[in-house]
Amino acid sequence: MSLKNVLPAHIGFGSAPMGNMFRAVPDEEALATMNAAWDEGIRYYDTAPLYGAGLAEIRVGELLSRKPRDEFVLSTKVGRVILDELETGNRDLGEKGDLFANGRKNKIVHEWTAEATERSVEGSLKRLGVDRIDILWVHDIAQDFHGDLWVSKFEEARTGAFRVLSRLRDEGVIKAWGLGVNRTEPVEMTLALDEPRPDGFLLAGRYSLLDHEHALQRLLPMAAEQGVDMVVGGPYSSGILAGGTHFEYVEAPPDIVDRVKRIKALADRYGVGVKAAALQFSLAHPASAAVIPGATKPSRIAEDLAALREQVPVDFWRELREADLVSPKAPLPGGV
Repeated sequence: MSLKNVLPAHIGFGSAPMGNMFRAVPDEEALATMNAAWDEGIRYYDTAPLYGAGLAEIRVGELLSRKPRDEFVLSTKVGRVILDELETGNRDLGEKGDLFANGRKNKIVHEWTAEATERSVEGSLKRLGVDRIDILWVHDIAQDFHGDLWVSKFEEARTGAFRVLSRLRDEGVIKAWGLGVNRTEPVEMTLALDEPRPDGFLLAGRYSLLDHEHALQRLLPMAAEQGVDMVVGGPYSSGILAGGTHFEYVEAPPDIVDRVKRIKALADRYGVGVKAAALQFSLAHPASAAVIPGATKPSRIAEDLAALREQVPVDFWRELREADLVSPKAPLPGGV
């Protein structure tokens, strides 16, 4: 099923910050942010067991378990089973380091077998307090978590998670499934398979104003050819495009800081918000079904929606391309 037929709108709520990403978010602030998202009309919510070792799912569930189930679309991820047992050593989250150091201390089992996939879904349903999940993403079977071992993890998922999720979709238990990753190669490998067939993919950080060239080379042409849709995660590139200092989950390097300054200078000249440029760029590709920025403050929700509605002059996009700040292959709003 096309994700565009499943998702209620072009913007959703990315809940990684609800897992205390980067900082400890007070419960009242987290709930206020999610209530603001609901009150502003957001009806698509994405989460994952990894985010704070279940914390984000628990918080998202505090909101959604009290809402009519047919009024929202919910996605979460498989590949991590959260245990009641507590972690005593340091977590190994690959390139993401101690990203969720302020989350819960529960042990996380990283496994993509059929049995682990079913346990992951059961755990998510319990933490979320809902009776069903609409979309399930196979989480992080990529180089950033596993280095050279990522292909073996992909194979584990291909013979395990992929088949379980295909069965759940065919039985009508879920509406769609795909990959939720920060790299393009696993999605390309999946699209090259004869079976199982995904419905879409959640690509985090790889189709933003600052990083999109690689996705345009092979992945997105394959997706367009097969009619597979993309949800864009991380449209602000970990915050640097929203006034923050992080890029790829760490402090932004000087070349990225300089590139953002150039984008901002051009945006200022046209009276355009950088957030508007970031969100509208990510949605301009025909494969884009939705964008899911994260937030930890209620005010950010209104900002995101305003950015989506903002009128951006066609000449801004044209000059952005002329300044070599976006790829010549990237579709731009207004047909530029």
